[in-house]
Amino acid sequence: MNRLACFIALGLSVAWGASAQAEMFRFATDPFAGTNVRTTPGRQFVQNELFIPDFSLDTDFFSFDPTVFGVTAPVSFFGGFAADVPTRGRLNVIVLQDSDPDNDPTTPFNAAVAADMIAARLEDPQPGFFIYFNTALNVSRLVYSPDLSDNQSDLKILARLTNPVGQDAIGMLPAFAPANFEIRSVPEPATASFALLASIGLVGLAARWRSRAKRVVTGRP
Repeated sequence: MNRLACFIALGLSVAWGASAQAEMFRFATDPFAGTNVRTTPGRQFVQNELFIPDFSLDTDFFSFDPTVFGVTAPVSFFGGFAADVPTRGRLNVIVLQDSDPDNDPTTPFNAAVAADMIAARLEDPQPGFFIYFNTALNVSRLVYSPDLSDNQSDLKILARLTNPVGQDAIGMLPAFAPANFEIRSVPEPATASFALLASIGLVGLAARWRSRAKRVVTGRP
């Protein structure tokens, strides 16, 4: 294989390797589009969420459009139990580690209960997202609220993490980190596009290197 082919193969290998390891789950459309949620009194729920079978905490992340959701970058993250949620300050991503808030395993822990626990702590109105473990479904879910501090705020279930389940899903909650979320108007270019650009750039670099080497060998300017 000549040097030019080696450069191309190396670029594609690095870029496509990253593509195989990381995945972005992008949310950039009105969460309540096509519903009467905005005009209906009281808390309304919108489901029809995205099912995600394998979310890798090491590489995958959720991406939110700030204009659509009314949130401001950067991510302001809290992960822990509801009793420890800071009462003041701006939070836009919360990962609740509670799984049995009233110590009664027969009481379902759902999005409404989780949202109420967060609202009971926050004093400042703020839109945002939270992840909690749903005891009836036995999985974790990602939820959007236009106001995390309001226990009557509407809720949109954005995603359901279908694997792991049960205790493994509960055990996964403390491992979420700010890197698993981003707030960005235009997300980073897809890694596949980066792979193409990288290979094109390497082709040009290799061509210039070969041309320069030829000039040195032949003595041409």
